Amino acid sequence: MAKLDINSKYKMLSGYDIPVLGYGVYQTPAEVAEDVVLHAFKTGYRHVDSARVYRNEGPCSEAMKKSGIPRSEIFFTSKVPPRSMGYEETKASIESSFKQTGLDYIDLYLIHAPYGGRTARCGTWRALVEAQRSGKIRSIGVSNYGVHHLDELEAYIRELEAPENGGSGEKGSGGQISVGQWELHPWLQRKDIVEWCEKRGVVCEAYCPLVRGTKFEEEGLKKVAGKYGKTGAQVLIRWSLQKGFVPLPKSVTHSRIEENTQVYDFELTDEDMKVLDTEEYSPCSWDPTTSRD
Repeated sequence: MAKLDINSKYKMLSGYDIPVLGYGVYQTPAEVAEDVVLHAFKTGYRHVDSARVYRNEGPCSEAMKKSGIPRSEIFFTSKVPPRSMGYEETKASIESSFKQTGLDYIDLYLIHAPYGGRTARCGTWRALVEAQRSGKIRSIGVSNYGVHHLDELEAYIRELEAPENGGSGEKGSGGQISVGQWELHPWLQRKDIVEWCEKRGVVCEAYCPLVRGTKFEEEGLKKVAGKYGKTGAQVLIRWSLQKGFVPLPKSVTHSRIEENTQVYDFELTDEDMKVLDTEEYSPCSWDPTTSRD
């Protein structure tokens, strides 16, 4: 694989770049979010993954403004809340993100979860496509979608493109899924979803890449970490990078924020990857991919 560093990026289907390492702010209280995001920037991160339901978009944007880093060098993500699914609701959600952040544009806006039924999911997608066309949002995608949800969205995108439905007939005119975000780690590899994305050039982001610290005592992980003199967290982030994912580790501890970037001075061998490989399906978070509404 190409040598990665803290500045590495992937090109998305939208034509924009996404930094390969992101900083997650799930459950980061608003009162500490500005401080920890600023520290993440000082450490070298240029990618912040927020969401409407995290209630910390504002402090994240304040950190962006106070960092002194040009806006063009920072990648900011937000997400449509599960309770705001539907065309009008999503338009209001997007508007609220801009009011909270004061940003001129948002780099990536995802559908947080595939809840609400087909009509609501499709309406949400249409609102995202319109926001992207207007220039407010640069790239769009989904989170926590199962393969059946992805297939449904792909079919809806074709509907939007079709001339008989008022579309231009051009590929991409119904929007493109640039990014998909899931819980991904050796104990939840979601190979069917990852394969779906790889075939279509969709970037896979990995949340909970550290499995919330619940697997650090696993023998295989300890063995690989000991081999390189690294922590279990660093090995799991490296695993994610070598899988081609965009990991989104989170921490509010300054030293761990720094530790989680120190993953570019070693490379896992094929044997290491096999040691870490499991056939488990063990989410440590919610799992909307299985929903059938």
